[in-house]
Amino acid sequence: MTINFSGTRPVSGSSYDFESLFEYLEAALGPINGPPSIEQFNGGQSNPTFKINLGPRSFVLRCRPMGEEGAKSAHAVGREFRVLSALRDSNVPVPEPRLQCEDTSVFGSEFYLMDYVDGRIFWDPTLPSVEAHERGRYYEEISRVIAELHQIDYQSIGLSDFGKPQGFLERQLRRWAERYRACESEPNPDMERLLEWLPANIPKEQSTCLIHGDYKLDNLIFHPTEPRIIAVLDWELSTLGDPLVDLAYACLGWHIDHTERRGLRGLDLTALGIPLEPVFVSKYLALTGRPRITDWTFYLAFNMFRFACILEGIRARAMRGTAVNKHAIDVAARSRKISKAGWNIVENGRAANGPVANDQGPDDRGANGRGANDQAAV
Repeated sequence: MTINFSGTRPVSGSSYDFESLFEYLEAALGPINGPPSIEQFNGGQSNPTFKINLGPRSFVLRCRPMGEEGAKSAHAVGREFRVLSALRDSNVPVPEPRLQCEDTSVFGSEFYLMDYVDGRIFWDPTLPSVEAHERGRYYEEISRVIAELHQIDYQSIGLSDFGKPQGFLERQLRRWAERYRACESEPNPDMERLLEWLPANIPKEQSTCLIHGDYKLDNLIFHPTEPRIIAVLDWELSTLGDPLVDLAYACLGWHIDHTERRGLRGLDLTALGIPLEPVFVSKYLALTGRPRITDWTFYLAFNMFRFACILEGIRARAMRGTAVNKHAIDVAARSRKISKAGWNIVENGRAANGPVANDQGPDDRGANGRGANDQAAV
């Protein structure tokens, strides 16, 4: 099933106070030269996101969902604004943050405003609108920007207290397990297996950096014509943590069947001009100077588990009637497939040694555009 998340739609039946919002924005940003208008973006599953047109100027407003005031850590728009502000002069491109408003009387919910960035967002990892010979450059750019992020000195940009480096993976597992239990809709044996295996196999060695937490293709805005990322979006899950969590999450597409959204597995990637996973990861290793990755099985399985938890949360919001996206039920139905894919990674012992060492280069041989490490795919 193909779901279109692109573009905007009219806002209808909303409890948000748009008249009060426009008055607030005019006072904060100056006179509005023309009639203001507002549209809601189709994409996104957590925080409602709107395009605000103030005369010739356009902005993006991100806010917490109505009715979710008790789940502050799950809709942390304040953290998003903080990290955008910290990164505004870095090598990681982000929209220009404009203001944050914690006064819920203005709009009905806490929100922040940033500049609207005009570019391309891709929802299909095969990049069908891009020529095959150009697709590799887009994937190189995805790898480059995440490498830039992981090399930022987070202390120098005022984010030394943005997370607790010690015990990061243990806390992540505990919190996601709690969230899963809180929204669990039906028994899922694969999730139970992951809940048992993951805590028993946490990597002994972990490094710390600023991580995005949701670094994926549709959270990246590319230049209108060039293979260049001009903005990274959706920093709700950003924190200080293990960079391999971010990297493995960015690699999930190679481990998800191509019939599923975000999936590349089973496609002839060589013919499509899309690099194999080892090539993508080797580019990251070269840029960051990291010699090798161990415990790759854990990081992939953890991200499948976390992805399934997120989908279960979407299902729960859909059942409560507070889901942001009208396709929430369809998206959430994928939870069982993702958890099964996560357990298959563990059960079959695939990707046990992770991508090859940086100084050796990937093995890109194999039928149908698959290399040796692609056998790790689910």
